[in-house]
Parts: sequence; C-alpha cells; structure tokens
Amino acid sequence: MPTLPWTTPNAPRPDAQVLVMASRLEVSSLMHSPRFFLKSLAAWKQVRSAPGAVGASLIAQPLKGVFWTLSAWEDRKALYTYAKTEPHHSIMTSLRTVTEASTFVFWEAEAVQLPITWADAKHRIAEQQRLDAAAE
Repeated sequence: MPTLPWTTPNAPRPDAQVLVMASRLEVSSLMHSPRFFLKSLAAWKQVRSAPGAVGASLIAQPLKGVFWTLSAWEDRKALYTYAKTEPHHSIMTSLRTVTEASTFVFWEAEAVQLPITWADAKHRIAEQQRLDAAAE
C-alpha cells in the first residue's frame, strides 16, 4: 500500500513548537495484518479530526506485517488525549496482543519544519531500535 500522505488537520502557528511522534509496529503473524490494517485506517480517520493534531502520515506494509505512523501535535496533552479517546484507545488495546514489536520515538520540532520527512522519522526509529537492543 502506498503511503497515506501528510495531512494537516489543524494548522499550527508558524512560530509554534510541536511534539512529533513516530512509530514502527510489527505484527506477530501475517495473519493479523488484515485486521491491523483495517484498525489503522480507523485510527487514521480519527487523527484527521483530532483536536491538537497538526500533521500525520501512515505507511502500511501489510504483506510485511509492518505499520509506520508519523504525527505532530500541539503538545503532549493533545497526543495523550487522542490516544485515550475512542476508537484509538480500543484499537490500541485490542491490537496489543498481536503486536510482536513496537518502537516509539518522540521529539520536538518547530512548526516550520513540518511536514517531517519519512527519511527523518525512519532514521530516528532505527536509532531508537539500536539503543533498545544495546540496553537488553
């Protein structure tokens, strides 16, 4: 599936600082990919109207069992409010048992740096995975 392009639900002030979150989620078996894919589309629909969301993109690779998210938020409170709101909360809870591995990365950026590139996000995720592996 192609990347769902960066969308801007709520335009940030040009001088604003935003919280960026990138994630890589891998299912434990390819048989879980269709369900994970459908649930990720529901979460995508929700983020497009979430208060405080200033940008988001998604890459779904269901044939590889890998799903990537990239989003920017007015602040941490907006991100956590989204995560605790339905349907995202139930989606996250229901998919936890079929998720083999997950990596989350957070950083601050200036609004003028949006949209964040996938190259930057994937680099940060890979670095976090290296740090996690070294800590084990």
